[in-house]
Amino acid sequence: MRKKPIFENVLIEGIAAEGKAIARVDNKVIFVSGVAPGDVVDIRITRRKKSFLEGTAIKFHEYSKDRVEPFCEYFGTCGGCKWQHLPYDLQLKFKNQQVKDNLVRIGKVDLPEFNPILASNEQTFYRNKLEFTFSDTRWLTREEIDKSEDLNRNGLGFHIPGRFDKIIDIDKCHLQAEPSNSIRNWVRDHAIKNNLPFFNLVTQEGYVRILIIRTASTGENMVVLQVAKDKPEWLTPLLDGLVKEFPQITSLNYVINNKRNETFNDLPVHNYAGTPYIEESMLKEEANQSDKLTFRIGPKSFYQTNSLQAYELYKITRSYAGLTGNELVYDLYTGTGTIANFVAHQAKKVIGLEYVEDAIKDAKINSSINNITNTDFYAGDIKDLLDDGFINKHGKPDVIITDPPRAGMHQNVIDMLLKVAANRIVYVSCNPATQARDLSLLDEKYKVVKLQPVDMFPQTHHVENIALLELK
Repeated sequence: MRKKPIFENVLIEGIAAEGKAIARVDNKVIFVSGVAPGDVVDIRITRRKKSFLEGTAIKFHEYSKDRVEPFCEYFGTCGGCKWQHLPYDLQLKFKNQQVKDNLVRIGKVDLPEFNPILASNEQTFYRNKLEFTFSDTRWLTREEIDKSEDLNRNGLGFHIPGRFDKIIDIDKCHLQAEPSNSIRNWVRDHAIKNNLPFFNLVTQEGYVRILIIRTASTGENMVVLQVAKDKPEWLTPLLDGLVKEFPQITSLNYVINNKRNETFNDLPVHNYAGTPYIEESMLKEEANQSDKLTFRIGPKSFYQTNSLQAYELYKITRSYAGLTGNELVYDLYTGTGTIANFVAHQAKKVIGLEYVEDAIKDAKINSSINNITNTDFYAGDIKDLLDDGFINKHGKPDVIITDPPRAGMHQNVIDMLLKVAANRIVYVSCNPATQARDLSLLDEKYKVVKLQPVDMFPQTHHVENIALLELK
């Protein structure tokens, strides 16, 4: 087996795509994880490509002056919060640069001046949804391995990066506020104490599989427990225990999942206690009355995972749309209709399109409970749904809002947007690279007139960006 080369005393120069740091040796670019610009390290090469290398830092000679102490004991092992060692102002700087680099390098279109990235007021405990996985062969630390003791291998936590079969057991996660940690720890302890078999991701055997916890600013909380088989003698005491221990849980649900994957969109969700949904209120003290919307969130619903920052994201999106009350708005990839309903009071009509049928049902409910009557929602693959017939039936939009998944928009959708030629397009993106590609394709008819990065996910490299396009 060929020995992996090691480069010594290498200076980490900056941050690159996907949150990795960048170094250079002999005119070769090396991407390295878990380091900070200014670190001087020895790097073991783990992957060779024609134009770059990837490696791991195996020894630190100097630490960057910009480093801060990570606040989580699982930093470096858990796959989340990979930028804890960077101060928040530096995280924002790198995210801003990431958006700029992608739009310039990939987009190659004329760009306006960038607005500074909008920071998140909360840098920890900002997520409203987390998913935890059970494992009967949890990840062991080096200290545990060295002790050579007979250890309990059951764990409930997150996947180790690059390992579908290994789970790190989590005691305290800094991403979601209470009662999240207390619920998770109670469920794990109950399952161990009562000898409930934790699932094995390799053999596909076991009982308890997935725990999903959703929290809302209203104080409502949802729990969804996935188990592998229908065994009421195991499930009922667990769920009854949760009801007794956590009155904060307003929606308790379970799913029987005997598939080989963890998705449950195609499976029935059984409501055990409380309502089959929770409600999130987009309620701010300084908000206009029309902003005080309630969104109903079911076990399968999509909702922006940073609720407070979602409000800021939507306000900018609505501002860029420039609505006067006379416009027909198309909201592409509408999800559960959050943006559509948020802008509806300033538009003549909003039409939302989404490929997930259950999401469209939620969108209609969200309009109904907020007494919004000028929205329509349609389910289908947007590249097929948005065609000449749809436009002829529903009218040519004055404004298009699009918030596609990370892969960006399909070429058919791009072609249709160019054909429709709405006055304005507001493009909300969670992936500046695919957004840049799409802006390049839209450049045939549109110019980019405003750009606003938004930090929705502190302690990570992920960044949202809003672009306003106007017809040339």
